[in-house]
Amino acid sequence: MAFLFEYGLFLAKAVTIVIAIGAIIVLIVGASQKPKSKSGEIEVKDLSSQLAETKEEFLQRTLDKKALKAHLKENKKKTDEKPEKQAFVIDFSGSIDAHEVASLREEITAILTIANKDKDQVLVNVESGGGVVHGYGLAASQLIRLKQAGLPLTISVDKVAASGGYMMACVADKIVAAPFAIVGSIGVLAQIPNFNKILKKNDVDFEQITAGEYKRTLTMFGENTDQGRDKFKSEVEHTHTLFKQFVSEHRPSLDIDKVATGEHWFATHAKEFDLVDEIKTSDDLLLELNETHQLFSVKYKTKKALAERFGLGLSIVAEKLGIKLLSQLQTNTYK
Repeated sequence: MAFLFEYGLFLAKAVTIVIAIGAIIVLIVGASQKPKSKSGEIEVKDLSSQLAETKEEFLQRTLDKKALKAHLKENKKKTDEKPEKQAFVIDFSGSIDAHEVASLREEITAILTIANKDKDQVLVNVESGGGVVHGYGLAASQLIRLKQAGLPLTISVDKVAASGGYMMACVADKIVAAPFAIVGSIGVLAQIPNFNKILKKNDVDFEQITAGEYKRTLTMFGENTDQGRDKFKSEVEHTHTLFKQFVSEHRPSLDIDKVATGEHWFATHAKEFDLVDEIKTSDDLLLELNETHQLFSVKYKTKKALAERFGLGLSIVAEKLGIKLLSQLQTNTYK
């Protein structure tokens, strides 16, 4: 046991030294690096080739020798020509602050530089329960750029496109959703806690100075007034009106007063209100498109600095060594 303890202590010291040396290298590399003007790059993947490879691998594992030989012989006769039409696929998974729009704008800009409006189209897989108005307003505006360029746009919803997510989806020429996907929630929510009573109870004063009658309507720490509440409510109503106008503009067939109640529906029910056009998963949609188009996934990836990548590698190594050391000590202790 004494030997194992000494060995464990030695290994822990070795790991510490490696991490310390790595940290010094990271600092040196980080200090010597010059800032780059471009922080990311567009990554393009040939989805059609991936589907073809998956199909071939599956066939080779399932066909008997005779059928496989016939299949391979048939494949030799086929040409390697790819379809002239292209479909560009974007995945958008949005958070409350909609910071993902920064990548979305880069992806759309890249597509617009090469897409042919007479042959190509764009598919965007949206997954979002909504968030800040200005963020999702910008995301929807980015999608409108595709429409303005004359490119057919399809939005696919597998899980949820509600509130700001539906603001994006309604821009499309066609909305396709999985049966139990959640869509709708055309409404506006604003809430704020107020701690004024707690402050008063503890004899804490709160002062706030503003210029402009409505610079601050509701506050977290001051005493809110009916005038402030009314103004805040009118701002929420105004935002809701703009939301309804936006949806009506892009999906004029909707009975906007019926669907803009803030409610959400599963896609099968939402189709009855014309919130979606077709019930289908994104997987089936891709397989269908693959028959006539060459599919390309387009993703903007942020570049990590060398120091950051090196630091991440060190942390992974240290974690693995730590887990291994702990496992050895626990195993030997119980022997």
